[in-house]
Amino acid sequence: MTDRIRDFLRANRPDGPCLVVDLNVVRGNYQRFVRAMPDTRIYYAVKANPAPEVLNTLAELGSSFDTASVAEIQMVLATGAAPDRISYGNTIKKERDIARAYQLGIRLYAVDCVAEVEKVARAAPGSQVFCRILSDGAGAEWPLSKKFGCVPEMAPDVLEHAHHLGLVAYGVSFHVGSQQVNTEAWDSALASAAWVFRRMAERGIQLKMVNMGGGFPTRYLRQVPEVNAYGTSITNAVRAHFGNDLPETIIEPGRGMVGDAGIIKAEVVLISKKSEDDRVRWVYLDIGKFGGLAETMDEAIRYPILTERDADDKEPCVLAGPTCDSVDVLYEKTPYDLPISLEIGDEVLIEGTGAYTTTYSAVAFNGFEPLRAYVI
Repeated sequence: MTDRIRDFLRANRPDGPCLVVDLNVVRGNYQRFVRAMPDTRIYYAVKANPAPEVLNTLAELGSSFDTASVAEIQMVLATGAAPDRISYGNTIKKERDIARAYQLGIRLYAVDCVAEVEKVARAAPGSQVFCRILSDGAGAEWPLSKKFGCVPEMAPDVLEHAHHLGLVAYGVSFHVGSQQVNTEAWDSALASAAWVFRRMAERGIQLKMVNMGGGFPTRYLRQVPEVNAYGTSITNAVRAHFGNDLPETIIEPGRGMVGDAGIIKAEVVLISKKSEDDRVRWVYLDIGKFGGLAETMDEAIRYPILTERDADDKEPCVLAGPTCDSVDVLYEKTPYDLPISLEIGDEVLIEGTGAYTTTYSAVAFNGFEPLRAYVI
């Protein structure tokens, strides 16, 4: 909670759940990434929070951008950022979308298989491509599946095929898992990337870039390492695995850039028990999984929750959203301790919600309005 957000909520009293983002926090986070990894280019992951104000601020600061669709590319171009500051980082693209991106000036594309390479070669001839490899994601609170990437052993064939089709085999990418709390998680992935570089050199193709992805965390219920700790660990790993022949490097912070910049204001709609002797109360909020808190799925992300009654005695509560869907339960396996004095109509503040909230609340499910956002 920043003073600016607190003052905004006091002065405006917006009705219904809403997200408030403090751009000063975003600016501070960007500068911390620059200081921690001065030789690495920052490509903000637009999907984390594509608010125009956030994109404009980062563009003014000099950030580049990781995009997943033509719509996101157009959002970034609307800031005035040049196409050479944009990566089309989704490995699953329609050929007509690649063609449109190429028309818009995009020349850097992610791939992870031969079929995707062939689409890029047809629709974006001569472009640079980087091959995403799999990483186990150990240590991440939101681990990634095998949806994106190929085993490192497959990457040289993918990149060589790109080279033969007239594309520029530019580099390798990976992602160590979202909300990665292990600062050493990049080491093994960088070792795999260096292996791919060596195999490509043996084939007469010199790769130039390693995209080290995102994964940088924001603080929720427990402390996380500072950005400079990640910078030190990653820099040491790059030097250890690449020696004096250092590649260009890219990072794609999303959550780590905007997560702690936002707070959701919500309201208690109902408090009940399921039986007379039930020891756990159910607290229903006016926001749930379908209103922007999708990352509570499997209780992977546990947001800090504040109320005006936090000085009172507390007891465990199940938290749920307002919709008529039985999966709209936020925290049941591990209930939250909330004030016994909490009442219907009380305001609650959900911290660390600047990332992956408005973007998950795009449809008015059950007629509930998508999450409104205020950027200050």
